Amino acid sequence: MVHSIQPFSEKLTEKTAGRMAVVDIGSNTVRLVVYDTPNRLPVPIFNEKSPCQLGQWLASTGQLNPAGVECAMSSLSRFVRLGEAMGVERMDLVATAAVRDATDGPEFVQRVEQLLGMKIQIPSGSEEAQLAALGLLSGIPDADGVLVDMGGGSVDLVELNQGEFGRTVSLPIGHLRLPQVAMGHLGKARKIVNKNLSDLPWLAEGGGRTLFAIGGSWRALARVFIDQTKYPLHVIDGYTLKNDDALRMCRFIENSMPETLHGISGVTKARAHALPFAAMILGEMLERTKSKEIAFSGFSMREGHLLKMLPDNLSGQDPLLSGCATMAERTGRFSITGPEIFDWISPLFPPGRDAESRLRLAASMLSDLGWSEHPDYRAEHSFLRTLRLPFSGLSHADRVFLSLAIFVRYNGDPDNRLVKSVRLLMTDYDAEYANITGLALRLAHTVSGSAPGILSRTQFVMDEQTVRLQLPIVRNGEQDIFAGDAVARRFKTLARALGREPVIE
Repeated sequence: MVHSIQPFSEKLTEKTAGRMAVVDIGSNTVRLVVYDTPNRLPVPIFNEKSPCQLGQWLASTGQLNPAGVECAMSSLSRFVRLGEAMGVERMDLVATAAVRDATDGPEFVQRVEQLLGMKIQIPSGSEEAQLAALGLLSGIPDADGVLVDMGGGSVDLVELNQGEFGRTVSLPIGHLRLPQVAMGHLGKARKIVNKNLSDLPWLAEGGGRTLFAIGGSWRALARVFIDQTKYPLHVIDGYTLKNDDALRMCRFIENSMPETLHGISGVTKARAHALPFAAMILGEMLERTKSKEIAFSGFSMREGHLLKMLPDNLSGQDPLLSGCATMAERTGRFSITGPEIFDWISPLFPPGRDAESRLRLAASMLSDLGWSEHPDYRAEHSFLRTLRLPFSGLSHADRVFLSLAIFVRYNGDPDNRLVKSVRLLMTDYDAEYANITGLALRLAHTVSGSAPGILSRTQFVMDEQTVRLQLPIVRNGEQDIFAGDAVARRFKTLARALGREPVIE
């Protein structure tokens, strides 16, 4: 049953802060995420979870964990009051497998609704899986392969065909439920998993494609993978491993003691006890799908549900460009825009190449990101901030490209140790392209002083031997706006990177 949606407080609906929130009442945690919703795709501005473990004893008792119920009631009451204080206009409560499957789930729902005056939505297993897929597709619109979303109570699978939904199934083998059913025995748990997966022959059609991993258990596994392989970028979203490497790591974790796993940064004690079972499930999925790689996502059912809450003109936006535009509005000094800079530098680059143009536009939007930092640290702080952007739709190579372009824009040396630490995540071509992008952005802000309306009065013309910066005909000393030693020097540096002679006309 899916309950209707109602505003959770008349007092809140009177506010105009433009904020929305999703409360995920999961089998393991109850989490509140608040999103700022201006005139584009929302940005998460608050995230808090409570490890209530509603589904801790579900497999053996068929009911919710009594202590977890009290924890959830307390957390939900706090989250609603926080939302009110934050000016949230709409808050949706969404319950997943534990509440859906427990015999006393309806009693829990009734108690919450009476206490808070709100409706709880309870999607079916397949609906929950498709919400997770919707969240993934917002950042990877052409995702192709199999999505596996693990929660405490269930593992949800969705076939993805170039961004289109295929077959969907929900299996009762979540990281809390499976160890209970298997009485803590990994070998018995493996048999249960294989029995569930054997009924899904279509998983083999994932061969040569990507296995997309969503959920807290997978994120914890990714942290272990990153730690053990000394991977240089500690960002889960977009982290990708080849099938064989991921399978080898899964088998290693299966045979690791919880105490060892708990010693890894970011892995809680409770999660460490469940990780060997999660690793076993993922290993079986990797073997059955024969995917070429696994890609971890930092996004989930919550983002998918949020997208369904939004009007079409927002939900269809590019999450990277939308996020960069919002960040630019909050951090920029003047009213020069990313598109204004992007249009000005575009003649320096080959036409088309949509993926490259998208990154160049994102870099243009972020190019005034570090103005408020101390001059000696602008390049470094902007590099790290860009590298860790909380937006979906970015591969790790994309992150390094953007951070290097912004680093160079702030006079950073591409041979700096910060860049070298992640340089291997991108190709030589992309590194050269990022350097040129950064030099072009630096020149744009030098010519314009970061003020609007100046760049459009100049333009680049490039041929095989030269790159020309054409300035307007000067009158009454107007050349003082455009001419200057800094402009000439930085234009010369850019031309050298392009392999051409600089000419100012």
